[in-house]
Amino acid sequence: MAAPRKKKPTRREGIHEDLMREWLGCEKPSDLRANITEAGDWVDQILKKQFFAESLNEEEVKSGWKEIAGDFIGAHTEPVSVKEGHLVLRVTQPAMRFHLEQMKPELLRKIKARFGTGKIKSVKFTLG
Repeated sequence: MAAPRKKKPTRREGIHEDLMREWLGCEKPSDLRANITEAGDWVDQILKKQFFAESLNEEEVKSGWKEIAGDFIGAHTEPVSVKEGHLVLRVTQPAMRFHLEQMKPELLRKIKARFGTGKIKSVKFTLG
């Protein structure tokens, strides 16, 4: 069976195609489905990258925080989140925040010793 012939565009259709090509700045794509992928193909990759790949469970950090920080610091701070290797701690007082900023290298060393070197890259503090 022979492939159906493409009908030759009328003059009006030809002008319309020329105007659309000029307006769009490119040719009309021959296959509109050529570069379309289903969401399921890449959603898993995004979720793994954002939340699960080589990351810590926030509950794991929260449960071990007082052991890492000690009783006094643990009583005045609380782990809020761990995202992309950044640990965010809620601090009760500005003076404690200043003290923790001075202790940041030591805290980071203890955290890395407990959870591994590649899991937590930095520590950030928020008042709350």
